[in-house]
Formats: sequence, C-alpha cells, structure tokens
Amino acid sequence: MSIFTHVINAICIFVGNIISFIVFLAPVPTFVRICKKKSTEGFQSLPYVSALFSAMLWIYYAMQKDGSGFLLITINSVGCFIETIYIVLFITYANKKARISTLKVLGLLNFLGFAAIILVCELLTKGSNREKVLGGICVGFSVCVFAAPLSIMRVVIRTKSVEFMPFSLSLFLTLSAITWLFYGLAIKDFYVALPNIMGAFLGAVQMILYIIYKYYKAPKTDDTEKPETVSDHSIDMVKLASNPLSGDLKAPPQIPGGDLEGQIEKEMANQIQA
Repeated sequence: MSIFTHVINAICIFVGNIISFIVFLAPVPTFVRICKKKSTEGFQSLPYVSALFSAMLWIYYAMQKDGSGFLLITINSVGCFIETIYIVLFITYANKKARISTLKVLGLLNFLGFAAIILVCELLTKGSNREKVLGGICVGFSVCVFAAPLSIMRVVIRTKSVEFMPFSLSLFLTLSAITWLFYGLAIKDFYVALPNIMGAFLGAVQMILYIIYKYYKAPKTDDTEKPETVSDHSIDMVKLASNPLSGDLKAPPQIPGGDLEGQIEKEMANQIQA
C-alpha cells in the first residue's frame, strides 16, 4: 500500500468518524423538542431502530477482520449507545400505537433478527466465507438504514412540509456516506463502499426535497376577484336610491286628498322603466 493510500485512508478514518459521530448527534434537536412537548408528533422511529441494527451488524462484521476493523467497532459502539437512548426516549413519549409498533420492530429486528444472523454465521460459515456473508448482510441493512427516511420523504411530498425531516440529519448522512465511500475504496472493501453510494444519493435527494418544500407556498385564491354580477332582471335598490346619474328618488309633492303611497309606487315604477 502506497504512502498516498495510507494518507487517504487516515484522512477518511479521521473525518469519517467525526462526521459519523455528528450524524449520531444530529437528531438531538428533534428529541429535545419531543421531550419538551412530551409527544413524538409526526416523527418516526424506524430510522433509529434501523440505525441501531446496522451498527450492531457492523460491529459483528468488524470483529471478523482480525483487528483491522477496530475503528468500525469504536464508532458503531458509540452509535449503538446513542441510538438506544433515542429509542428509549421515543418509546417513552410515543402514543400507544407508535409505541407498540416500535417495540414490535425492535423485538423482531434487533433481537430475534440479530440473534438469527449470529447463529447462522457461527454454525454454517467459517473464516473468509463468514466475512463475505456478513458483508453482504451489512450491505443490505445499510441500504435499509439509508432507505428508512423514504417514509419521511413520502410524508414531505404529500404534506408539502419539511417539519418532520430535519435538514441537519440529511446533510450529515450525506457527508458520512461520501466519506465512508472513499474509505471503502481506499481499503478496497467492497462491503463498506457499496451501501454508501446509495446513501450519498438518497441523502442528496432529501436535501433537494427540503430546499423545494422549505420555501413552498400554497397558491392563494385571488381576493380581488369580483363577485358574480347580479342578474339583469334583479333590481339594485341601493343603486336606485343613491346613484345620481339615474335620477334622485324624490317623494312627489303631496296632493290634498291624494294617495301618497300610490304616488310613490308610480314614481318608483317610472324610475325602473327609465
């Protein structure tokens, strides 16, 4: 391995771990809001459950690499700890339906699913084959982690609101994916590089959606639109009484012994005919 490759590798490791740590902390404002309002509102738990499972898988994968996966173990151990805190907070403040749904996914994926993967790998694979099988599984679930926000993207498109899709999380997920992509290429680890291609793409799509709908304004109805005109056969009594061009409506002089009401009706009839 050349000196240049060593330098690129070291830079990617350093930057990648810092950005990954920032990614893990990106949802902090979201959970501060959840704790203040004591409600998860429209936020989803799937990104955090998936991220926890992915971190668990990468730790197990790194343990098969004979010490070369030490940095993968450290950063994903931090990720497991932080994601667990997020999930606990989510379950605490979620409504009954969201709480039950989160617990089901957590039990099936992070406990039963992870235990099944360990059993299959330990019993049916050995050495390099185990690393390949685990690498393939890690790629699959890393893609799921990057694809998890697709549900939020669907909500953004439907509601035309970015309230529940934090920009900071999308930004740092994209930066993290790009950094780990270069790291995977530098160490020639296909399983590290591949999922981060999709991660970078989906992160970029999320940021584009955020920019589009952040400044989206619903079309407003034209308040200056004039009301429908009154039918030609109707009588605008206000206009008749006030428009000087149509003649003032004046009470006729009283005629002794005459019918004052009848005279007024005749005068109104003459005004209408005119």
